[in-house]
Amino acid sequence: MAHKDVTQEIEELRREINRHNYLYYVEAAPVISDKEFDRLLKRLEELEAAHPELVTPDSPTQRVGGQPLAAFKTVAHTIPMLSIDNTYSYDEVREWDARVRRGLTPGEVVHYVVELKVDGVAVSLRYERGKFCLGATRGDGEHGDDITENLKTVRGIPLSLVGSPPPLLEVRGEVYMTNTELVRLNELRRANDEPPFMNPRNSTAGSLKLLDPRLCAQRRLRFVSHGLGESEGIATDSYYELVQLLKGWGVPTTPQTVLYDTIDEVIAHAQRWESQRNTLDFQTDGLVVKVDDLKQRARLGTRSKSPRWVIAFKYEAEQAVTKIVNITVQVGKTGKLTPVADLTPVPLAGTTVKRASLHNADEILRKDVRIGDTVVIQKAGEIIPQVVRVEVDSRDGSERAFDFPKTCPSCGAAAQREEGEVDFHCTNSPLRCPDQLKEWIRWYAHRDAMDVDGLGEKLVAQLVDRGLVRSLADLYRLDAPTLADLERMGKKSAQNLVEALEATKSRPLDRFLTGLTIRHVGTRMAEVLAQRFGTLEAIRAAPLADLEAVPEVGPVVAASVHDFFQEPEHQQLLDDLQGVGVNPAPVLAPQAGTGGLPLAGKTFVITGTLPKRSRTEAEAFIKQHGGKVTGSVSKMTSYVLAGEEAGSKLEKAKQLKIPVIDEEGLEQLAGA
Repeated sequence: MAHKDVTQEIEELRREINRHNYLYYVEAAPVISDKEFDRLLKRLEELEAAHPELVTPDSPTQRVGGQPLAAFKTVAHTIPMLSIDNTYSYDEVREWDARVRRGLTPGEVVHYVVELKVDGVAVSLRYERGKFCLGATRGDGEHGDDITENLKTVRGIPLSLVGSPPPLLEVRGEVYMTNTELVRLNELRRANDEPPFMNPRNSTAGSLKLLDPRLCAQRRLRFVSHGLGESEGIATDSYYELVQLLKGWGVPTTPQTVLYDTIDEVIAHAQRWESQRNTLDFQTDGLVVKVDDLKQRARLGTRSKSPRWVIAFKYEAEQAVTKIVNITVQVGKTGKLTPVADLTPVPLAGTTVKRASLHNADEILRKDVRIGDTVVIQKAGEIIPQVVRVEVDSRDGSERAFDFPKTCPSCGAAAQREEGEVDFHCTNSPLRCPDQLKEWIRWYAHRDAMDVDGLGEKLVAQLVDRGLVRSLADLYRLDAPTLADLERMGKKSAQNLVEALEATKSRPLDRFLTGLTIRHVGTRMAEVLAQRFGTLEAIRAAPLADLEAVPEVGPVVAASVHDFFQEPEHQQLLDDLQGVGVNPAPVLAPQAGTGGLPLAGKTFVITGTLPKRSRTEAEAFIKQHGGKVTGSVSKMTSYVLAGEEAGSKLEKAKQLKIPVIDEEGLEQLAGA
């Protein structure tokens, strides 16, 4: 193909990909499947890899994130990013309306625009001649951090505007995270033995302040605009019309933006949304009401920190009153002891809440929480139930203080808190603490670890409580007749579990390391270690200095890994596992070509019997080319790799309209 033809194809692909991004993020009306979109993007990546001189900063391929930054630069806002006055009272909204009218000519018509108040992080996006050139945080209103590289990874932010945008346009808005994405992230954080994020806003703020844009790119953030900063050539005095222009230029705007003629209509709208807001997949704590006419805004002016032409109406956090029936302590897979309040069930924000975490012993003392207390609860970020306060005046003397146990409630070993830590841990080994062992086995069977179908919570409890499983190696000594005698198990289920366990014996090394629940080693760190050392034997024998020398590891993780493998009890466990046939497959480091890893960002699920590769070999192939393999099909799955006798995973893929490929299709995706 002639160079001219390549240039033309690249330009056409960019226009097409940008159009589909616009339909997805701005119009919320996609017209092609994810598979078709990925095909367009892959073709563009191939052409740009072959012709790197044609790569431009605003190409859709340039969203993966660049190299880590040493620090964020400080930038000045040409027009200050002011805060907004807020109220929780409809009467105060009416008073604000009266102030607005007093600030204008008597009898002057005023229209109001109402937007959802998306609970995110305020940012500004500067476009010059239609190109995104600078992104910054609000900071102190006068100065913010230059987070351009992180904002480039937010797919809803156009790198180039479409149509005929003005020569200078500074868009202001909110970067936010959906509730669905928070759930996904927290699942990964728990797997990595990291504390979960409490709410979407905190996780968004933390993501935007990451110095490595590649990590920010993994967080799947969203963006909506809600105003302008500096601009030139805007041809309207109506903010509502401006919103339509922004959409036309490819900028996502706040959903459910409406225009009203009276403050009564605004208040009626707010009353309707009080219940509707819980149906959204993102957090909104209220509405923003703005004067529509930009010239009227200029005449109304601003106070020192907030404009007079806008007010935020915020809903009270939804709360419920209930009683603490009991306080129990949960034992995690690493021995962490977490107090939990058992509650009289109560409806809250669309769900029935029965339990609430009390976090740690210090939190119980700080809030003076007692068994039998009447408490007010709410959902932190409207997701995680928490105790807000104790209704002390409701006490009748029957309440009992909770003494945090000095021993593990599962095995009786001493509970210990390391200096500088807030959490107590069981000092016993998981092999001698039943609850730790149960959680360990459940994690070992997790889809991101060894992926054992059929090893659920109740079955694990039976296996440990009956003494059938005292270590991970005992899992592989189970037979179908023994399993069939357990509750809720039949002959077929028992045989399926035995076969599922057998299939895990040659899982890739990184999966096995994840399943060992080494402190500070989650899925990502397991991959790093597996790619560096290749085999289980090499990691077991690795000196501390070699572990510390691995990029991304660091001294704390290195010490944890080294201590784990030097512990005699763990050495015996690994020998026992090898004795029952567990032999993790070696992992090779990914081989990147000039165009990068072709399967990067893609998630695969493998089902059935493949003609050329074993399941383990297929998984290793996918990872070598940058992809990720999980054990269950979800909306986040990119492709299902199906062979003969594919079962329920194939059916679920069809239900969710996930692309299904065969081994040849996988090789084509990988360019092999």
